[in-house]
Amino acid sequence: MTIASQHDLRRQFRALLESRACYDAASVFDPMSARIAGDLHFEVGILGGSVAALQVLAAPDYALITLSEFVEQATRIGRVASLPIIADADHGYGNAINAMRTVAELERAGVAALTLEDTLLPPKYGHKTTDLIPLDEAVGKIRAALEARIDPQLSIIARTNAEQLTVEETIERAKAYQAAGADGICMIGIKDFEHLESITRHLPDTPLMLITYGNPKLRDMARLAENGVRIVVNGHAAYFAAIKATYDCLREQRGVGPSDLNAKELCTKYSTLNEYRAFAREFMNVQE
Repeated sequence: MTIASQHDLRRQFRALLESRACYDAASVFDPMSARIAGDLHFEVGILGGSVAALQVLAAPDYALITLSEFVEQATRIGRVASLPIIADADHGYGNAINAMRTVAELERAGVAALTLEDTLLPPKYGHKTTDLIPLDEAVGKIRAALEARIDPQLSIIARTNAEQLTVEETIERAKAYQAAGADGICMIGIKDFEHLESITRHLPDTPLMLITYGNPKLRDMARLAENGVRIVVNGHAAYFAAIKATYDCLREQRGVGPSDLNAKELCTKYSTLNEYRAFAREFMNVQE
């Protein structure tokens, strides 16, 4: 299996952004999964922040994983990857200066692209935050990230949450991030094609990345491509399938009877979610 140089993989990713097609990203979480995705001829892979938290810490997606821990996992994957890897860099692990450090470390790790979101993180405990940072602060992060980049082929993709914004606000943010120099715009929370097209008609020259989590209303790859979507992330099913397979294998080896627990239920059972709930009650006076 041929391993391309980091620079070549970044050029391959830029070619995807400049194409007229839409590509389904493989969710990868370790070197083996990255090699499998490459051998199956996926054009691009993604290391998700939530998956990395589970893989590295067995922790829920509460912004607990540190930059160094995330970079270590990205480095292991980058060392063997034969396809471009997108790193979910969350909010850059802090402010604009932190985002610069994030870019520097992930570039050394060998990723082809990274996403920086405008979410206010960490969120209130136990809740997915719906708060976004001010537009000028978000633009500053993108500008800082670009300043920190050494290899100009590394793609910096600005991410925003279209579910929490009006169509007009989503367009405003996308245009502002593109004007700041972002190489593409990632959106989460797109409801359906009507919602998507109300936005993309105002962004005719913008390469887009969508996180759909398998939304059945957005499964037409040709129509996505027509709307400028170049990368689609349908979720992280591969990792959850691995959890389920591991559980079933060890259960059978131990002689434990059949179980109907699905992957989501296994994540709740075996991650450190309940420990953090207890910590929150004890030290943060969280009432659930």
